[in-house]
Amino acid sequence: MNNLWVNLQSKINGIGRSLVLLLMLPLLLWGCGSSTAQADIDPKLESQVLEIIRKNPQVILESVQAYQKAQRDQQSQAQDQILKQIQAKPQAFIQNSPTKGATSQKLILTEFSDFQCPFCAKAHAVVKQFIASRGDRVTLVYKHFPLTNIHPNAEPASLASWAAQQQNKFWEFHDGLFENQSQLGEDLYISLATKLGLNVQKFNSDRQSEAAKQAVNKDVELGKAIGVPGTPFFIINGVPLQPSNDLLTDLENAVKG
Repeated sequence: MNNLWVNLQSKINGIGRSLVLLLMLPLLLWGCGSSTAQADIDPKLESQVLEIIRKNPQVILESVQAYQKAQRDQQSQAQDQILKQIQAKPQAFIQNSPTKGATSQKLILTEFSDFQCPFCAKAHAVVKQFIASRGDRVTLVYKHFPLTNIHPNAEPASLASWAAQQQNKFWEFHDGLFENQSQLGEDLYISLATKLGLNVQKFNSDRQSEAAKQAVNKDVELGKAIGVPGTPFFIINGVPLQPSNDLLTDLENAVKG
């Protein structure tokens, strides 16, 4: 252990005292609840490290901040890589997600959305208007991103819409959910399925299936990897849309750009 301390002292100036101390802390804390581990720690080493920490308390904050920055940088790099993959291979990104609009997929507008989110309901009308006027140029892709911690009906609604997709009625069901957002629940799901002429028995079986859960979770994990902060969230050809108070203008400008 003394040799370890000598080696660490020689590296303090080279890699920074903050990092060394951050690495040393587990050695001091490792023995909590373990008398054997505590016995292996040289008391002199422990005293030396603690003395440096007492004299330089700022190094703990510096170490934490450095670690947090490294984590943010790593996450940012991962996000950039995914967005580049979306640009390079859009079909691999779309996969089995519901789409509407242009079939050329030259301009791909991806929306991460939550059926219980009031902001998504407002955006729904705008996006519908946008696709109606730009559907010959833009392909809309829907990705599920239910915020289950604040919207208890969001995930069941996503599962129901996935089940409707299996009978080629996703967008009709999607519109019905947003237009009746205050009524989200079993009665609405069955009512919409019946109104759209779905096989209700298959619809119920599909929305309760493991495949439905996996499909929704796959979208959620993708959203987390990209860094979706909330809903609605839009990406156009791999570039996140910077929102303002006028979504329609934002979409129009993004397409022009």
